[in-house]
Amino acid sequence: MAVDKTGNTSLKELLDGVSLSSEESLTTQIHGLLWQLIVTFQLKPGQMISEKELSGLFKASKTPVREAIIRLEEAGLVNIVPKSGTYVSPVRIGTYIEACFIRLQLEIGAVRRAAANASDSRYLSELDDIMEQQVAALQADDQQTFFALDEKLHAAFFRMAGVPGAWDVLRRTQAEVYRIRHLKRAHRIRRGDRVLADHRRIVEAIRLGDADLAEKSLVEHIGPLEGEIRELSANTELLQFIETQGQGSARQRQRQRN
Repeated sequence: MAVDKTGNTSLKELLDGVSLSSEESLTTQIHGLLWQLIVTFQLKPGQMISEKELSGLFKASKTPVREAIIRLEEAGLVNIVPKSGTYVSPVRIGTYIEACFIRLQLEIGAVRRAAANASDSRYLSELDDIMEQQVAALQADDQQTFFALDEKLHAAFFRMAGVPGAWDVLRRTQAEVYRIRHLKRAHRIRRGDRVLADHRRIVEAIRLGDADLAEKSLVEHIGPLEGEIRELSANTELLQFIETQGQGSARQRQRQRN
C-alpha cells in the first residue's frame, strides 16, 4: 500500500476504486467517506487532507469537498489551519468524555420511554433478534459485526422510545467515542461477554416495563465517566498513543506555520 513521506497511507491509495453516486449529495458522500477513514485511523491524527487532491480524486468541484471538511471540523475530526491546510485532529480525551456524557443522558431518556412501550411486541422481537446476532458475532470473533450490531441495538432503543431522530442527533456527537473504541479494539481491549450480559439486562428491564431498572442497567453498561478515565489511564500504551499523536500533530502544524 502506498504511503506518503510521513509513513501514512496516501489519500489516493485509501480512496482507490471509490466512486460517488448521483443519487445522494456529493457533500454527504464525501463527508461519510472521510468520516469513516478518520474514525478507523486509516487517516491518522496529524495527517494532512488536501482539498485540491480530494477534488481531483472524486472528480468533483471544490465546493462539496469544502463543505464536507467543514462538517468534519464541526465534529472535531479535523483542524483547518489558515495558510497551512487541513489536518486530522488528535484524539481528545476531554471530547471523548463529553461525548460519553451526552450519550448517557440521551439514552437514559430513551430506555425509560422504551420501557413504557413494553407492550409493543414488534420492538421486543427486534431487540431479541439483534441480541441473537450479537451472540453469533461474538462466537465468530467478528468484532466489526459485533460493533455494528451494538450500534443497531442502541438505535432500536430510540425507535422503541418513539424518538428515532434523537439517535441521529446523538450519533453526530460520537466521533471521538468511535475513535477510542477503534483504538481499544486495535489494542485488544475487549469486553464482549460483559457487553452481552449488560445488553440482556437492559432488554429484560424494557420487556418488564421497568423504567427504573432499565435506567440502572444502562448506567451500569455505559459506566460512570470517572470509570472511563480510570480505564484509559490504566492502559499506558493506549493513553500514550493518544497523547503522543496529539502532541505530534501540534508540533507538525507549528513547523508548517513557521
